[in-house]
Amino acid sequence: MSKPLSSSGPPPRRVALFVTCLVDLFRPSVGFAAVKLLEEAGCSVEVPPLQVCCGQPAYNSGDRATTRSIARQVIDAFEGYDAVVAPSGSCGGMLSHHYPGLFDDDPAMKARAERLAERSHELISFLVDVLGVTRVAARYDGVATYHDSCSGLRELGVKGQPRRLLGSVSGLRLSEMESPEVCCGFGGTFCVKYPDISNAMVSEKTADIAASGADTLLAGDLGCLMNMAGKLQRDGSAVRVRHVAEVLADMGDSAPIGEAGWNPR
Repeated sequence: MSKPLSSSGPPPRRVALFVTCLVDLFRPSVGFAAVKLLEEAGCSVEVPPLQVCCGQPAYNSGDRATTRSIARQVIDAFEGYDAVVAPSGSCGGMLSHHYPGLFDDDPAMKARAERLAERSHELISFLVDVLGVTRVAARYDGVATYHDSCSGLRELGVKGQPRRLLGSVSGLRLSEMESPEVCCGFGGTFCVKYPDISNAMVSEKTADIAASGADTLLAGDLGCLMNMAGKLQRDGSAVRVRHVAEVLADMGDSAPIGEAGWNPR
């Protein structure tokens, strides 16, 4: 059992976990890791059962009517919590940056969306920037490189926070890529609409990963991780792929993403 995280933040708070579709369907261990990290930081964590997709696929496809309908359900499900935390920069960015603009013609709903946006956070940013967590009690033996997912980096400013906590993981050495901030080519519906461009982008990313000399790839968005894991496997690479929360929560012994047994349910 890991020791509690070191935190100088505020007293325990009531936090709702936004699980995300990909975590729910493909990598539940990321959700368990998020709960573990939040509870060890002093939070009371709940998983609202009526939560649904954040609506990003519809939003990125230009379907505002469907996105508004989904957003109403999410807003209903997450009202009343001190904070809403997602182990994903893209979903966190959707809640905090795009929901209010969906209701410019509906002042009452816009106000509710703004209240949710103000309380919504990406997981690692919440731990470091809000709760004041400075270290974790975890061990992972290996050399890791970290990919900065686009939404987390550009919308939410997630950059130094995961690296700060990874620096406290026993046995772990971080080896940076030359271009950790360059997109992996996933982009949600982008990889479906433009598969050739997406493949070219992820090919450049996996070459950068290989050049880092790391045996483990970490990131904070499961979509990006699945995309890169798929390409690494097709290339015959032995690099292990994990969500950063799993390593920080001392749960790095589960099967890497994309390998046999990687989706235990």
